[in-house]
Amino acid sequence: MSVNFKISSVDGTSDLFRMENNNINPEKGKVLIAEPFLEGRYFKRSIVLLAEFNEEGAVGFVLNKPINLSVDEVLVSIAHFDGDVFVGGPVDTNRIYYIHTLPHLIPNSIHIFENLYWGGDFSVLKDLIEEKKVYPHQVRFFAGYSGWSAGQLNEEIKENSWLVSQIDVRSIMSLNNDNLWEQSLRKLGGRYRMWSNFPENPSMN
Repeated sequence: MSVNFKISSVDGTSDLFRMENNNINPEKGKVLIAEPFLEGRYFKRSIVLLAEFNEEGAVGFVLNKPINLSVDEVLVSIAHFDGDVFVGGPVDTNRIYYIHTLPHLIPNSIHIFENLYWGGDFSVLKDLIEEKKVYPHQVRFFAGYSGWSAGQLNEEIKENSWLVSQIDVRSIMSLNNDNLWEQSLRKLGGRYRMWSNFPENPSMN
C-alpha cells in the first residue's frame, strides 16, 4: 500500500512527498527499493535484488536484512564461514539460497547480471569453503526468497510500493550494507533523497 503525503507551499499544494515510482521497468538484475511507509516484517525499508523476472513472475532476495548468524550456524554440514545469513524473503524460509561472483568455480550457476550469479552446485561451494578458497565478499546467503506471481509485482509498482533501480555488484556483495536503503535513495537524488530522511514512524517526529 502506498502513501500520499502532501505539504502546503506558498503557491499551493506541493506533491514533493507524493509516493510516485520512477517509471523504470523491473527486470533481472534490477533492485526494488521499498517506499518509506511500506509495512511488513520482510519488506519494510528493504532493497530486493531481482534474480529472475519474466511473464511467469519474479524471484528476488532482500539485501539489507541480516539475521546475524553465520551460515555454518544455520547449516551444520558446512565448515566455518564468516559470511552472515540474510532474510531473503517470506517464501521457503527453511531453505538457504545464495548469490555469488564465482561462476568459473561453481557449476550450473544462473546468471543475473554482470558478474553476479545465483545458485549452482552447492556441494562444490561447500568444498570451496572447506578448502578456504572462497571469501565472504564473493558469496551471500539468504534464508528464503521473495516471490511474485505473474503480474503481481507490476501491480505493486503501479501502486507505488516500489521504486525500480540498479546498484552495482560491489554494493550488492558488500559486507556492510546496513544503510543500503538510505544510500540507494540518496543516489537517486531529488524527491527520493528526501525519502531517505523520512522517520519510520511519522507520528514520532
